[in-house]
Amino acid sequence: MRTPTKEVAKKICRLLRDERPDYIYLRDLFKQVRHELNITVTTTTKRLPYVPTEAALKKYYDLVWSIQNTQHMIVIKLLLYTGIRVQELVNIKLQDVDFSRYQIRINEGKGGKDRIVPFPQSFGESLMLYLKNEHEKGARYLFESNRKKPFTPRGIRKILANYAQEVGMEESLSPHKLRHFLLTWLKKQGIDDALIQPYSGHASRKSLEIYSKLSLNEAQAVYNDVMSRFPI
Repeated sequence: MRTPTKEVAKKICRLLRDERPDYIYLRDLFKQVRHELNITVTTTTKRLPYVPTEAALKKYYDLVWSIQNTQHMIVIKLLLYTGIRVQELVNIKLQDVDFSRYQIRINEGKGGKDRIVPFPQSFGESLMLYLKNEHEKGARYLFESNRKKPFTPRGIRKILANYAQEVGMEESLSPHKLRHFLLTWLKKQGIDDALIQPYSGHASRKSLEIYSKLSLNEAQAVYNDVMSRFPI
């Protein structure tokens, strides 16, 4: 019967305390331990994320349209068109939307980073009418409840899941799945990663070397062109 790992860890700590180990020392030490014990590092297979088909998404949005809840329609289209994360969505303030450039400023996104994301020009009018209505109500955030409280990520997820259940989708729909749909769809249109990343918020060092050579205007021009063919 094996000794509990907690007890073994305490014994190892007593042996190592005088060595004043740091992370590098411990990394190299346990690498050597694996070698001595002939232990192979194993990794689990990473599942590909579920991405709804265009047909399933069209059926889903047909239901959303039929319900005629303007706020829900703007929420879902904004997630679809920008690929932003749900926490980023609920943090958008009215002042973050730039209609002259068709862009939204994302403040303190994942990793505490700010960035700019585009939305299609064809969506500008609907978004502007919605925003003006919210402004007249005295809202600060783009999406607020009737009690003047910003929507929560949980609330957004519930809205999407309820529509998915009502339309009979095989899998529930989440903000992250809409994000995957957009990024996958852009790839299918032949868009280079270098043009997608400034909007996706990914932080791949290798990709960043490429992106740094491209201007936001170049990326936006390509985005505007392909989004004219977007299925929703």
